[in-house]
Amino acid sequence: MTTKPQGEPVRDELEFRRKSTYITDRITADGFGDWPVEAGRYRLVVARACPWANRAIIVRRLLGLESAISLAACAPTHDSRSWTFGSHAGDVDPVLGYERLQQAYLARFPDYDQGITVPALVDVPSAAVVTNDFAQLTLDFSTQWTGLHRAGAPDLYPEPLRDEMDAVMQRIFNDVNNGVYRCGFAQSQQAYERAYARLFGALDWLSERLATNRYLMGGSITESDVRLFVTLVRFDAVYHGHFKCNRHKLTELPVLWAYCRDLFQTPGFGDTVDFLEAKQHFYLVHAHINPSGVVPNGPDLSNWLTPHGREALGGRPFGDGTAPGPAPAGEAVPPGHGVV
Repeated sequence: MTTKPQGEPVRDELEFRRKSTYITDRITADGFGDWPVEAGRYRLVVARACPWANRAIIVRRLLGLESAISLAACAPTHDSRSWTFGSHAGDVDPVLGYERLQQAYLARFPDYDQGITVPALVDVPSAAVVTNDFAQLTLDFSTQWTGLHRAGAPDLYPEPLRDEMDAVMQRIFNDVNNGVYRCGFAQSQQAYERAYARLFGALDWLSERLATNRYLMGGSITESDVRLFVTLVRFDAVYHGHFKCNRHKLTELPVLWAYCRDLFQTPGFGDTVDFLEAKQHFYLVHAHINPSGVVPNGPDLSNWLTPHGREALGGRPFGDGTAPGPAPAGEAVPPGHGVV
């Protein structure tokens, strides 16, 4: 079954609207369609700089899918053609043999003219992209790849909570994950102010929700926490200044700052975050916002490891499961790119 990209047009030139144009094929346990779950068949292409890709890295790690789905990390910057697999001309991915992620898209759709996005799952035998539908991709890791989960993998998408989770994640996407981009890419004062109000209104709502709950859905981590974390962890380093999301820094929002430090210090979260590449990506790629190309040195990252006190709210991070082990060889954040 071949599913071409689906999407909707941009409707307002002054207000940023993310084009929801993705390849919506799914890899399923029952093999419906062309893409069955199969260990070693697919390669997850990411960029550590990208929050949407970071959440795929985290979910893959928490579920222990590293041996089932290989990982290819792109360089932090890209040009109009696409992400590259190395920092130097001629660098290629050792598995796919490509210099650019664009080649995997064109191998599937020779006339592909949409965005070349990460994360993307690529079929290794054909070296062609399967899907870049980032929202469904991680949910399928939880629901379709269960036969290949590690022993002790947490349930990140508990069936009894899905209706409420979906609603929470939708607001997080609209007003926080995408909300920071709405602020940064607004083309008028009015569009910016609307986005700013939505973003900080949502952060206030999340602060209230998390004041008495350790995690968004109660006593253990779910995918909703992963989705919120990847934006919060980049907030002070990127969005506060670069995207003008400056009512408060994360460090000035007591509940969210403690919550995010709690997650950051949990195996599988903070040890996947590459602050250096995140700053390089946003400050270098968005030349219309930062024409000088200067990448800031700050902020100080040492406070990410300070006590957060969230244990007092109870709960168990992984529910009945266990923490993941260290990152596989070659997948750890490079020295000097993270907190430690």
